[in-house]
Amino acid sequence: MAARGIGGSTTVLEAMARFPDGRAAALMARLGWPCALCAARAREPLSLAAKRHGNAPRAVVECFRALEAGGPDDAAVEAARRPPESRPAPAEAWRALAARYGG
Repeated sequence: MAARGIGGSTTVLEAMARFPDGRAAALMARLGWPCALCAARAREPLSLAAKRHGNAPRAVVECFRALEAGGPDDAAVEAARRPPESRPAPAEAWRALAARYGG
C-alpha cells in the first residue's frame, strides 16, 4: 500500500489493510460498525461509512488517523459515535440568508 495518509476517501478495506494487527477492526467494533465483515468494505470510503452508521465523518477519520500514534482515546471515539451536526438544506439556508439581508 502506498504511504499516504488516511482521509475520508480511504476505503474501509484500505484502513483494515493499513493496520493488519487488527487495530482498525477493533476501532470499527468500538464505533459499532459491522464493516469488517461487510462486502462493501472494498469500495466504501470511511466518510460514507460514518454517514451510513450515523457518525460524525470528520471525527471518525480523526480516530482512524490516531491509530498511527496508538490512539484514539475514549473521548475521541465517543465524539465519533455522536451523530453529525445537522445542517439546513441548501434552499433553507439560502432563504434564511435572504431574510437576514432583506432579500
